[in-house]
Amino acid sequence: MDAREKILEAATDLLAEASVADVSTRAVCEAAGVGAPMLYRLFGDKAGLLAAVVDRGFEAYLASKRAARPSDDPVADLRSGWDNHMRFALEHPNHYRLMYSPELTVPPAAAREAHALLHGILERCAAAGRLTVPPALATQMIMSANVGAALSVLTRPEQYPDPGFSERLRDAVLDSVTRPSSDAPDGQEGDGDRAVPVAAATLAARLRAAQSPFFTPAESALLGQWLDKLSSG
Repeated sequence: MDAREKILEAATDLLAEASVADVSTRAVCEAAGVGAPMLYRLFGDKAGLLAAVVDRGFEAYLASKRAARPSDDPVADLRSGWDNHMRFALEHPNHYRLMYSPELTVPPAAAREAHALLHGILERCAAAGRLTVPPALATQMIMSANVGAALSVLTRPEQYPDPGFSERLRDAVLDSVTRPSSDAPDGQEGDGDRAVPVAAATLAARLRAAQSPFFTPAESALLGQWLDKLSSG
């Protein structure tokens, strides 16, 4: 095991045992059997070390999301993704709280990848005509709500005793940005005020996915910009 892996393993073990989502570099160096200069040479500073620890801790979770096969219902995939996110947070509380700590000045790559994976599912929702807002906005809304719910339950469990809280919030958020499939019973497809935004979001997603030969890159970019504005309502 090389020095980098020793340091990461020691920091991971200390973080799992800590009462708060933080570890000291001195404790990490002692546990790994290395000097402070080695730690700073490999990770730059404490923030760099903690970001690497977060990425290491999230690797198995993200690997499972990368390997997940899309179902025929992208909205169902959103629900599963929300539940998996909450499950990981509750099973790895210190890694999770550290990932979203304002003191972590180095943004973990895991946070960016989780955001990108969610955005990919929402692009599928839009292409299927199931999204009522642009995918980028829906990604921000869902991720903010999912992370907020997880952190609330982790940091203030006494205020969130209802085991159904996460599912209720999930359904409320997803219902606000998605619509039933086209084969839904009459009267459940959504009101007419949303017809243009939904159609625009669908066309914009299909334009991004298709890379149509009928438009130049500049024309595609302009059309995409117009459609995104229309989909914003």
